[in-house]
Amino acid sequence: MELKPLNPVWQVIGLGTLAGMRTLSAPVIATHMLSNNPSKKLQKSPLRFMQSTTVAAVLNVLSVTELIADKLPSTPNRIEPGGVAGRCLSGALAGASIYKAVGGKSLTGALIGGATAIAATYGSYYLRKNIVKANHIADPLIGAAEDALVIGAGFGLTKLV
Repeated sequence: MELKPLNPVWQVIGLGTLAGMRTLSAPVIATHMLSNNPSKKLQKSPLRFMQSTTVAAVLNVLSVTELIADKLPSTPNRIEPGGVAGRCLSGALAGASIYKAVGGKSLTGALIGGATAIAATYGSYYLRKNIVKANHIADPLIGAAEDALVIGAGFGLTKLV
């Protein structure tokens, strides 16, 4: 069965948003969708690795380490330049893959996914900081709630296929 989302724009915006919250979330979700619903449009593309079950499995393992590392006090803020760049690239990769898989232009998907990831990086950072400050809740607890939101939304996005 081939990937046929109702509207890839919204799916890519969703993936970009999740990339802004957790860097690896967008590629993990995209590889899950594409490995379970391979697209012939990706077979001759440089993005074909996104359909690999091996890549999907490796990204899943790496994403668990990201969830743990996020709670450590030594983890830099997501709005540090390297964090923003990583999240932008993550959203762009997922967006390009989904767009290409449905017959669209990978550049369009990359631009939408990357731009959304940048916006979501800053939005989720300041939202998390304000929630912690206003409610006097420990940051790791809010981080765990953010993890649950990302995981739930990721499952929801995979159901749109």
